[in-house]
Amino acid sequence: MQKFNSLTSIPVYLPIVNIDTDMIIPKQFLKTIKRTGLGKNLFFEMRYDDNGNEIKDFILNQEPHNQSKILIAGKNFGCGSSREHAPWALLDFGITCVISSSYADIFYSNCFKNGILPIILPEEKIKELSEYSKRKEEISIDLKKEKIIFGNNEIKFDIDPFKKKCLLEGLDDISLSLAKKEKITTFEENLKNSKPWIFNDKN
Repeated sequence: MQKFNSLTSIPVYLPIVNIDTDMIIPKQFLKTIKRTGLGKNLFFEMRYDDNGNEIKDFILNQEPHNQSKILIAGKNFGCGSSREHAPWALLDFGITCVISSSYADIFYSNCFKNGILPIILPEEKIKELSEYSKRKEEISIDLKKEKIIFGNNEIKFDIDPFKKKCLLEGLDDISLSLAKKEKITTFEENLKNSKPWIFNDKN
């Protein structure tokens, strides 16, 4: 998993509430178990018409927002089913930070496991930041200092210390398990010596 430290980008603003995981990545694209290749299908039904052509009016199909790394969205982002393909699609598109006033719990947790920083802010701060998307101006995210910098202003945000550590160090679930490899090996050896019949069952 890529480490997350700081980020500067023109944000893209989707003022839609209750964006669910099926809107983020529709069910027909869930057959793959690869984390790559899903970006082109992000927000598929909003980005493409029935013939598969890009809808020019949709913001993610427009310069410079089609290169945005920061997504500002309406409340309850990532609701619906618990598919991990949703953060995979965002990440493959290039989005590594989402800003919203609230998230579905499972989606919020899945973001951290995949190297995406989900920031929670009050609605009035969301509207303030959305102006930078409309003006096509950059904002910056500093995870270490837990702040968003825009113009001459700053907004503080809160992140769970453990989740923050995982993002800063690029630690996903596998990395966290491997960090305890010696303890796991020692435990297994002790278990094997105390109950050898568990490991030597020939039946």
